[in-house]
Amino acid sequence: MKDEDGKITKFYLVFWKLYRIDNHRKKRYKGGRLRIFSVENVNLPVHPHGRKEVTYMAYQYWTYDTLHRLCMDAFQKFGFTEREADIIQDVLLTSDLFGIESHGMQRMVRYHKCIEKGMIKIDAKPTVVFETPISAVVDAHDAMGQLVSYYAMELAIEKAKKSGVGIVSVRNSNHYGIAGYYAKMACKEGLMGFSCTNSEAIMVPTNGRKAMLGSNPIACAFPAEPYDFFFDASTTVVTRGKLEMYNKMEKPLPEGWALDKDGHPSTDAPDVLANIVAKNGGGIMPLGGSTEQLGSHKGYGYGMLCEIFSSILSMGSTSNYCMTGGKGNICHGFMAINPAYFGDPEAIKAHFSTYLQELRESPKADGATQIYTHGEKEIAAIADRKANGIPVNDNTMVEVLDLCNYLGLDFASYFGDYRPPVKEDVFKGNY
Repeated sequence: MKDEDGKITKFYLVFWKLYRIDNHRKKRYKGGRLRIFSVENVNLPVHPHGRKEVTYMAYQYWTYDTLHRLCMDAFQKFGFTEREADIIQDVLLTSDLFGIESHGMQRMVRYHKCIEKGMIKIDAKPTVVFETPISAVVDAHDAMGQLVSYYAMELAIEKAKKSGVGIVSVRNSNHYGIAGYYAKMACKEGLMGFSCTNSEAIMVPTNGRKAMLGSNPIACAFPAEPYDFFFDASTTVVTRGKLEMYNKMEKPLPEGWALDKDGHPSTDAPDVLANIVAKNGGGIMPLGGSTEQLGSHKGYGYGMLCEIFSSILSMGSTSNYCMTGGKGNICHGFMAINPAYFGDPEAIKAHFSTYLQELRESPKADGATQIYTHGEKEIAAIADRKANGIPVNDNTMVEVLDLCNYLGLDFASYFGDYRPPVKEDVFKGNY
């Protein structure tokens, strides 16, 4: 597993002893699996025999083809068409390929539970309820978020090509995956792409103790060489999905991420998640932390901009009413801008590319070897995961097994003889 600095550190736990597994010694097993155990040495208690008691988490590395086949089969089993299933899986696996684990395979359980509860309506089709040559409002009618968002961004792209800009606001939708996927759609067409969404309230506003805004991510993509500019970030310090991963890894949250129900800093992922679900108070800090001194008001303000483009323009539900009353109520915002309405698009692209290269070549801080521009790391992550497999946490695989059992899919046909270990003490009440 890669640590925060991108270094490979892999350990195998046997009878309280740690054995180093060097990267070159990884072996591929049946079903395209690479089994890696990673030990987390955080606040470890002392074992009675004098050794530190170590808890472990395990990741399975699966081939892209294996996960693609699972997703296609699963979503078609739910009742989506082959084309619809392909759009949904592409959003999910693009996230995993980018290295955004929180919004990839581990989101399968969310869609499983929301479909099972009737919150996501498989047969729902989005409709345009207001439209001008440059704008539109779309009612999703509780459709799958990825499908309505794909539709909405295609509409924005069409308008931008004809009129220079296309802005589409969506209401009554569901979780749509990574915001950047839809910004990339416009970028592939030679346009500037913008995407945002609200979500269930998880952001505690500056000076508050109750979550009132979602993670409210904003993404932007712009054509450039040798690779496009691509920025995608939540307006909270981290997303809810990141807390879910720490819960699955049974790790304490880093300081400065979350607040308990009374508005005090918390590192307890299960407690914070439980409070979000029960709407007891607390949640995740805005980008910048919990105080204005560190810029909390800026993340809070960016989150409000997202609300304007998604829930306000569409007359939909603001974040504090999302995921209530048996409905998703989630809203999205999309925009495509045609550079041709500002001059020669190729000249604009070259101008931007020059600046990005100057950024990469600018002086490095002591000890730093590279200055990244937005989108570089994703390209590297794709190459790594296609070569070495996509990591999926064992606790996520428990959810995948449940999904297969629910849909009548043969888990072994995808994952061979692997069976995920069931841990009863992991918080499972997310959805």
